[in-house]
Parts: sequence; structure tokens; C-alpha cells
Amino acid sequence: MASDKQASNIVLLDVRDLCSFADYFIICAGDSARQIRTIHDEIEQGLKKEGIKPHHHEGTIDSGWLLLDYGDVIVHVFGAAERDFYKLDELWHEAKTVLRIQ
Repeated sequence: MASDKQASNIVLLDVRDLCSFADYFIICAGDSARQIRTIHDEIEQGLKKEGIKPHHHEGTIDSGWLLLDYGDVIVHVFGAAERDFYKLDELWHEAKTVLRIQ
């Protein structure tokens, strides 16, 4: 879903052995505020069609970061600059990388 809306640098991390609040993180980036919103909305609407709704949302377009919390899976949608700044991949470097799409 995210790649359909041209999300870049998509990573799926298995954090089960490192984290008590989630099993997987999905991290991706968009090039503009509009694209960040579109990626976020596409993920949310696609999963909603499958009967899966997020527990909650965090972040704002202005901050360059949106989060969808599905319990076991947490989706981070960043702007490119924010993705480089927060470096979640490096922060969670001990996690197993399940998928990486540049």
C-alpha cells in the first residue's frame, strides 16, 4: 500500500525480541507533506477495508511524522528530512530487517 503511493526507503523491522509494545515496525518516507498524508491515508484506508483499525494516531503533517498504531504493528510515515534525523533504523539496529525497499 505504501509503495503504491510512492513511499520511499520502506523498512519492516521485527522488534519482537527487543520491544514489549509491538512486534513489527514499518518505517517509510514521503517527499512532501501531501505525499506523507497520502501514504498514511492509503495505509489506513486499505487496512480499514480489511476490518483493521488503528488503536490510535500520533504526529502531524507539520512535524513531518505520522504514526499509526495497530498494536502489534506500528507504522511510521516520515518526511525525508525527519527520517534522516530520527534514524529509527539505527536506533533499532538490533532488530531483524524483514524487508527493505529503497
